[in-house]
Amino acid sequence: MASLSVTDVTGLCTPLPPYGAAWCDTDDMTTSTLLQSTDRGLYCPVADIYIDPWVAVPRAVVTHAHADHLQPGCASYLVARDGLPVTRVRLGEDASIQTVAYGEPILVNGVQLSLHPAGHILGSAQVRLAYQGEVVVVSGDYRPGPSATCASFEPVRCQTFVSESTFGLPIFRWEPDAEVFAAINTWWATNARASRPSLLFGYALGKAQRVLAGVDPTIGPVYTHGAVERLVAAYRAGDAALPPTQPVAERARGTDWGGALIIAPPWAHQSPWTRRFGAASTGLASGWMRIRGTRRRRAVDRGFVLSDHADWPGLLDVIAATGASEVWVAHGYTSVLARWLRERGTDARALPARPAGMGNDRDDGAAVDAGPLPQAEGSEAGA
Repeated sequence: MASLSVTDVTGLCTPLPPYGAAWCDTDDMTTSTLLQSTDRGLYCPVADIYIDPWVAVPRAVVTHAHADHLQPGCASYLVARDGLPVTRVRLGEDASIQTVAYGEPILVNGVQLSLHPAGHILGSAQVRLAYQGEVVVVSGDYRPGPSATCASFEPVRCQTFVSESTFGLPIFRWEPDAEVFAAINTWWATNARASRPSLLFGYALGKAQRVLAGVDPTIGPVYTHGAVERLVAAYRAGDAALPPTQPVAERARGTDWGGALIIAPPWAHQSPWTRRFGAASTGLASGWMRIRGTRRRRAVDRGFVLSDHADWPGLLDVIAATGASEVWVAHGYTSVLARWLRERGTDARALPARPAGMGNDRDDGAAVDAGPLPQAEGSEAGA
């Protein structure tokens, strides 16, 4: 992986002294004066704000609009300005949403807060908190590397870094995007020559738009499931360059789908909605396709390893680039990554998983595949 360009924002506040003392011990994650892990999610008591809360709270700072991070019913929300279109789709017009540009600092009860690109989906952000010489960054979900559909990830220097670990196992290593999209285009073109529809499943928010930005639209027409199309429209409102699409629902009964690419969310697979496409070739774009046997369990013809999260080397590179002396690990294989870091001298610990049944862990109103390995902790929309 290429070296990461680190955003140095120490100039936004008083220069930081060397940091060494841990904010909290292994058994009690609530001793930090700047950030605490609570039964409602991550909480900054000084600013009186929650970051990606698990339940409705008065003031929420949201890293991105995936359903397992965006809790409906909060009195107010702060999101990155780029993410307003997709957040509106998810929350509706009545929600009280404040936006801030990437890198623009604001003061909240004396805490300096700024949002920085996470590279995960449109508007995804890392939350930087600075107070009395302490700096913590909450990553949300992130993907290092260039992105065609959202602002690319920028590591931010900090003393404590809260990292995701959705794909926090050494087996998860991504191929270059060019190779993945070449494989998708070859699959689609082969089907098109046989006048066969290509039905590709990917999460409606983030993955579907990334697929659209990477495929070759000269192969044939592109159609979308309604859940995908409404978020494609939000991406276009956010100035994402995507090829023309048409909702499946707008096509007349008896349409010949031969040669078309149809993009739909995974929960639509094997539903009555798919029967109209006849003997379509099916594919699934997901990081979980890296695991042998997953394609068979998901009952699709082709699996494409395409993730909007960091792979194992990406996680390690980002953590190193932040310069953090303390790492909290949230989401996914938290204990594995935390143990690996501790064995190499970093003060690292796994955050508690969100209790089952608390908060919103569904995407587009239907179940999201949390991954094929039973030891994965939590549910990640948009893998």
